[in-house]
Amino acid sequence: MTPAPHPLLRAYRPSDHDELVSLWSRCGLLRPSNDPGRDIQRKLAYDPNGLLVLEADGRLAGAVMAGYDGHRGWVNYLAVDPAYQGQGLGRLLMHEAERRLLAAGCPKVNLQIRTSNEQVVAFYQHLGYDVDDVISMGKRLIDDAAATSARREAGSQ
Repeated sequence: MTPAPHPLLRAYRPSDHDELVSLWSRCGLLRPSNDPGRDIQRKLAYDPNGLLVLEADGRLAGAVMAGYDGHRGWVNYLAVDPAYQGQGLGRLLMHEAERRLLAAGCPKVNLQIRTSNEQVVAFYQHLGYDVDDVISMGKRLIDDAAATSARREAGSQ
């Protein structure tokens, strides 16, 4: 475990792109149907202030994506580099995300966790989150993996 003295919480900068994608990968957050670069572009186009990064020892040690849709706040892509976990950085990121959501008038925060990720469920419960009696449903409107494949095929013709 690497000590993280004096972490710097700040807004995402374009120069963070590769390090952020690498962080998400190390934390097991990437899925083939989501292109992380596109997720970053989409967030920046819609709400650039909702993507925060945490620097420690001159590198990205954590990040969080948060937003408010006027009804609920959402937290996505919370990540802390495995080398820095257990030092309160996830708690720091969540506190700042919650602070910003509350300042926007957000009454409730939602997040989604894979049911198999018991360690992360315990982390959020420790922060005061409860399991809601709901079913989370989704429908993929843009499959980034398919779109990337189609662009590659069109470019090779």
